[in-house]
Amino acid sequence: MPHDYSHPHSHLPSDPALRVKALETLLVRKGLVDPAALDEIIETYAHKVGPQNGARVVAKIWSDPAFREAMLSDPMPLLREMDLYGRQGEHMVFVENTPEVHNIVVCTLCSCYPWPLLGIPPGWYKSDAYRARAVREPRSVLAEFGVTLPEGQAVRVWDSTAETRYLVVPQRPFDSEGLSEDELAALVSRNSMIGTGLALEPKR
Repeated sequence: MPHDYSHPHSHLPSDPALRVKALETLLVRKGLVDPAALDEIIETYAHKVGPQNGARVVAKIWSDPAFREAMLSDPMPLLREMDLYGRQGEHMVFVENTPEVHNIVVCTLCSCYPWPLLGIPPGWYKSDAYRARAVREPRSVLAEFGVTLPEGQAVRVWDSTAETRYLVVPQRPFDSEGLSEDELAALVSRNSMIGTGLALEPKR
């Protein structure tokens, strides 16, 4: 199929980083974006908003039974106290993986995602293939992410919406007793909180 050079995106470089830089330069030159405001946004999403926030919450859930009970019941009061709420995270539901059930999150309509806890969604989360196949054949999708579940463990798929976003609490790894919350948080990956990964094993 011949390339459509009439499409405006065809004038952008193919490398994602270069595309972003080209768009940034264009927006700044046209006076549509303030460079200082843009730097602040980048700083926020690079260091303040991201999966490290969700990992901290999961680590506390693993280590504090009262906190776990509250987060699995109604997490929003505690998330507000921790300043981990807001746009794209107004109503959160935490679902816990167990030996009986493995949870996986998808947004079948668009790409609803808990930004305050996980940052910006990865490209694959927004893809048509993931959005369709995660519902139809979740075990196959998980296998492609390197996750093979025991035969007796069921898979439950949660469909995020504009009203409700989900975060998976992965199973706590074996041999992680005695670790601090910071050490536990280091075992929690972004994918494990979407359900397309497992928590890391601690290095001993």
